[in-house]
Parts: sequence; C-alpha cells; structure tokens
Amino acid sequence: MEIHKANINSFWGYLIIEELVRNNISHFCLSPGSRSTPLAVAVAKNKRVNVLICYDERSAAYNALGYARASGKPAVLICTSGSAAANYFPTIIEAHQSAIPLIMLTADRPPELRDTGANQTIDQIKMYSNYLNWQFDLPCPDKKIVAQFVLTTIDQAVYRAKRQPAGPVHINCMFREPLAPRVEALSDSYLASIAGWEEKCEPHTDYSPCSVTTAKEVLKALAQKLNTSDKGVLAIGRLKSKEQATAVLKFAQHIGWPVFADVTSGMRNKNTSTIINNFDQLLLSEYFAEVAKPEAILHIGPPLTSKRFLDFINRYPVQEYLVVADHPFRHDPNHLVTRRFEHNITDFCDQMISLTKHNQNERWIKDLINYDTTINKEIDLFVKSTHNISEISLARIISQTIPKEHGLFLASSMPVRDMDMYGDFTQPHFYIAANRGVSGIDGTISSALGYACGLNKPVTVVVGDLAMIHDLNALSQIKQVDVKLIIVVINNHGGGIFSFLPIADFPDVFEKYFATPHTISFKYAAELFQLDYNLVKTNEEFVSLYRDAVTSNRSLLLEVVTKRDENSEMHRTLQKRIRNTIDKLKP
Repeated sequence: MEIHKANINSFWGYLIIEELVRNNISHFCLSPGSRSTPLAVAVAKNKRVNVLICYDERSAAYNALGYARASGKPAVLICTSGSAAANYFPTIIEAHQSAIPLIMLTADRPPELRDTGANQTIDQIKMYSNYLNWQFDLPCPDKKIVAQFVLTTIDQAVYRAKRQPAGPVHINCMFREPLAPRVEALSDSYLASIAGWEEKCEPHTDYSPCSVTTAKEVLKALAQKLNTSDKGVLAIGRLKSKEQATAVLKFAQHIGWPVFADVTSGMRNKNTSTIINNFDQLLLSEYFAEVAKPEAILHIGPPLTSKRFLDFINRYPVQEYLVVADHPFRHDPNHLVTRRFEHNITDFCDQMISLTKHNQNERWIKDLINYDTTINKEIDLFVKSTHNISEISLARIISQTIPKEHGLFLASSMPVRDMDMYGDFTQPHFYIAANRGVSGIDGTISSALGYACGLNKPVTVVVGDLAMIHDLNALSQIKQVDVKLIIVVINNHGGGIFSFLPIADFPDVFEKYFATPHTISFKYAAELFQLDYNLVKTNEEFVSLYRDAVTSNRSLLLEVVTKRDENSEMHRTLQKRIRNTIDKLKP
C-alpha cells in the first residue's frame, strides 16, 4: 500500500499537502515534532515542495514571511502542538499588518485531551486572536467525514490568505494516534470518492480572484480635483509587486507631480525626473517645508517610513489628502485624510491616466529637484570626507554598489531609516524590503533568507547587533538553500537608535536600561555556523569586501563596528550641514 493511504491520518495529511501544492504553493517551513507527523510525512513524500527544516518555529515563521513578501505567494508553516504554535504569533502580527499571505498548519491533540492536563496540550483555538484572515479547527481525521471536506477547507484557506487584503490564515489540525503511517486499511469506497480529483492536477475548488473597484463617476470626480490642483504631491508607500510599481511610475510620469516615495516602495530608483529622493532630509529645513507645501496629496499605499513627512503634513495640512489602498484599513495616524479609495492599485493608476492631464507646476518642481540634487551631492561629499566606516556611509555605499536585480533587506531599527535618509538611488533597480508592519527587530535574518528564496536572487541584509542576537539561530538555515545571503551586521555594542531619543539625556538610566551594552563579536557566530567572515573598519575596506561578496557564490557575514555616540553626533553634524546648504539656496 502507498504510504499516503496507510491510514486515515496519513491520508488526510496527503490531501492537505497535495491540495496546497495544486494551489501553486511550494515553499514549506517545517519544524520537527511528533503530533505533526502526518503532515511532515506528506511533505517529505511530495516531490513538488521546497521544504526548509527550521528548529525554531519563530525563525521558520519569519522565513515564510520573507518568502511571501518577495513572491506574493503564500508560504506554509507546519509545527507540532503546544508552545511551538505560539512562536508563530509575532510573525502573524507582522503578516496581518503588512497584508502578506501565510498559511499555518498547527498540529493539535484530539478534543478529549483538551483541558485535562495532557502533556503539550494547550488551547490552540483562536490563539492568534484577530490577526487572521480566517481560521478553522480541523477535526481529527475520520472515515465518516468525506475526503472532499479536507480539499474544500484547504481551497478556502488559500483563497482567504490571498484575497485582498491578503494575510495569514490558520488551520488547527487535530490528530489521534497512530501518528506514523502504520497500515490501517481504508475502504475502497472511501478512496474512490476522490478518484476524479486524483486523476487531475487542479485544485478541487477553483476560486476566481476578487477585485474591489471604485465607481467610474467617483474616479472622474477625483480626476477633476487632481486636474485643478496647481501644487500636488504624490506620496508612495510600500508597493507589493513589479506590476504595481510599473503602474504607479507610469501614472507619476503622466501627471507630472513631485514624488515622495518610501524607501520600500520600489520607486526610488525608477527613471522619472520628479522623484524627490531626499525629501526626508530636505524637510529638516523649515524654509524647504514652506516651499514644498502642497495644495493636495495623493497617497498611494501604506504610510511612509519618514517621521519628518508625518510631521510635515501635520504642520502644513493640505486642502485635499487623498489615499488609495487595496484594503479597508485606516492608515491615517495624523487623522488628516479627506477622501479614501479602496481600489486595486494597478487598475487605479491605469484608469487615472485616461482621466487626468499632465498638470505640472514647472517652476515649483524645478526648485524641488534643484534642492534634491544639491543635497544628494552634499551627502556624497560628507561620506567621501570620512575614512572610517559609519552607519551613514554604509547605507550610501551599499545603495551605490549593490548590483542590479539583487535584493536588499533592511532591519526595522536604524538600518531602514539610514537607507531612507542617506541611500543613493541613482543606480539601477534593485529590490528593497523591510518588516515595517509593526517594525519589530525580531526575525530579521530569517525574513531576509526567506526574501532571497522568494526572489530567487542574492540578498544583502543590513541588521543591527541587537536584531542579529535576536535571530542568530536563523544562520543554521543558510546551508539548506541555494540562494546567497550577504549579512552586514552593524555592531555598535547596544541599541543605537535610543541615542536619538530624549531618554539619552538621562545618563543615570540610559546606558544600562536602554542602550543595553554588550561585548559580543559576531566572528564566533560565523565560525559556529560555518560562514565566511570579515571585520570592516574603513569605507575603502567595505567597498572592496562588498564588491567581492556580491560577485562570489558564497554567503558570508561582514561585521561593521561603530560607536553609538559618534554615530548620533555624525547624524547631527550632517543634518546641520544640510540645513545650512538649503538656507544658502534661498533667493
């Protein structure tokens, strides 16, 4: 007898995994355990899956998140019962906030063992609260339940994960023993019920995609507002795909408005002259803020990373703050949005091109571009005037050196902010991502490795020391995959971002309780997980080593040692120079 038909548990495990594969899902992150045996065996026997074995469920979940972020396809997580499933929760929150599809298959004890003190048994029903698109408590496999029930449940889960707004779904899979594929004959009639399905390669239930659109007359009214706005700004948040980025770029070129694009938008290194790449640093100047003040803002996608942009729109409220998103959530922390449109972003941009005119205030935009170009040169001069590697120069050098079509994953503390503020985006296109849904530092390396798998391209991850410590065990996964990960860890021996906060003015509590200093060197972590390693001290060294790294076929770790106090002072010095440079441009 074929192993997947050995008993009812094995058979249901086979149905679950095969139906996921038929829904074009191939990336599985599996953590070892006993209660999940029917699922694990089904994964092991299915030749069309790519499976990553992850000792730690938290790391597994972030790997799946990174893969789904890059590919747009759900990844599948499989774990045993008990606290194993609880380790998925931080990732589920990030996936929910970022609208990323994930599918969790958590094994569970049968109902008669719940609330009895049975080992490794907790209440797993609705354990992820409201952070799911859908959840289902799958009963123990039973010959009295038709096999099609399993298939339609999986098809519903996939659809709910992918349907906009995309997000995580959870199927809690109860199993009674025997868990191993010991033979317990299944009747021919039970197996025959899905004979037609087995002969095909398609899912049992094929869901047609759903798209939310805005009424034509509403779009015409919006177009009229845009056509009559003399000074309008396009604010672009994270875009989810090449298709979205291409559509937004075409619309931006058509309407001619200046573009304030987030570092994760995929728009910074697009070929359009109206992108103001250094808007965050330009907004350091009150004079520039006055000059840049728009009449209308059309915001596409989630909020921007830049806190200065949020402060700017709060200080200078516009007559029309218009938001377009492909989900119903309120992303409006300043409570300034006047109109909101739930619409497929690609379709929205295509339609608006036919409804709007090129509406460029040429003199105003020319001034903004002149400021942007001048500040870009100022940042370059500042970096070139330094010898030792810094967190500012690191962002600049990576953005100028990373090859076209490579990926860049940024930790959510200072790395994403420094790249947003000081990256140079005049180079060819590369992919950028960060976990900015809830901006946690956990799971950064795991996410980056999953992102590399989803892109199927080399990825550079820039991560701080605390985030690196938080996710060290992810390094054990690198040997399992065929993609390359270049890890650049900034070791300032503590939490560098706290040096920029008001608490830094209170030295009696700051260093121990916020900066959290340590003396760790990541050389030994590289040795433990058999990774190539280099310590970098100067800009010149980093350029040389990084260029070698992106052309090699091996993953490696580059450790950049900086000083927290010098880093914060360097940021202040450069920002003062930027303000002074802008002031000199006043007419």
